[in-house]
Amino acid sequence: MSASKCTRLNGALVKQLLDSVDSVLFDCDGVIWRGDQAIPGAPEVVNLLKERGKQVFFVTNNSTKTRRMYAGKLSALGFNATEEEVFGTAYCCALYLKTVCRLEGTVFLLGSDAMRQELEAVGIRAIGQGPDHVVGKPIDWASVPLDPDVKAVVVGFDEHFSYMKLNRALQYLTQEGCRFVGTNRDTRLPLEGGKAVPGTGCLLQAVETAAQRRAETVGKPSRFMFDCLASRYGVKPDRCLMVGDRLDTDIKLGSNCGLKTLLTLTGESTLEDAEAHEKNGCTERQGMVPDYYVKSIADLLPALQRCEGEV
Repeated sequence: MSASKCTRLNGALVKQLLDSVDSVLFDCDGVIWRGDQAIPGAPEVVNLLKERGKQVFFVTNNSTKTRRMYAGKLSALGFNATEEEVFGTAYCCALYLKTVCRLEGTVFLLGSDAMRQELEAVGIRAIGQGPDHVVGKPIDWASVPLDPDVKAVVVGFDEHFSYMKLNRALQYLTQEGCRFVGTNRDTRLPLEGGKAVPGTGCLLQAVETAAQRRAETVGKPSRFMFDCLASRYGVKPDRCLMVGDRLDTDIKLGSNCGLKTLLTLTGESTLEDAEAHEKNGCTERQGMVPDYYVKSIADLLPALQRCEGEV
């Protein structure tokens, strides 16, 4: 293995890295797909890794789908995957509220119907989904009726995010004992053709600014998601590779958890970003420097195909 970080992964080094790990964690958006299109070669890489006996997991900060929905999308795009291999923030947020917060009460949810489903699956009622239009004047907004059973405000991706939702979140968060949880801080969501839209992090920052409070976050780079799958499947950090397109979430998660890290350049972060972090002496920024990088995870395909031919 190379002693330096941010090393181009190619040639014999690919096989050397893959032989050193038993488990591979893939981010989804910008890594194995963009929008509704698979990254060319990504299904073949994932399927060959599994054929070679590697544990493969899909670890995404995107909260718009349940585990079952993600398994369906993976299958439709040609990936050999099961629901149990998916760890998304909708599912992990529900686990966090149930097992860490031990929440007894209702959630005011700025999020998707998928999040509501995952919350209800663990016995947590959620309110607040759908549009919430402005009615009345500012004095009325400050006195909106509140559900006395709400014990937490949860922020995920919400296509109906609005001023009134922001206001309701603020009013709940001024209540004593109300927890404040966000799924993730990703500010952009990469799409097909190099396009992007605002991500959950933009919504979460708006609520934090209004409430003058910082949320607990469940998604990458928080180690909670890794701890969920590691405890369930016996994943060993020193035998695990994290593959992602974002330095501040995917690669930092790997650094936080002691995993090997691989940056793919098909999504958000660039090689220049990684090199800038590497040259900076700040400890925080060093945690965002990947061990390796590839232009696309399809770069792993030749080594996997050669290994397949040797079997």
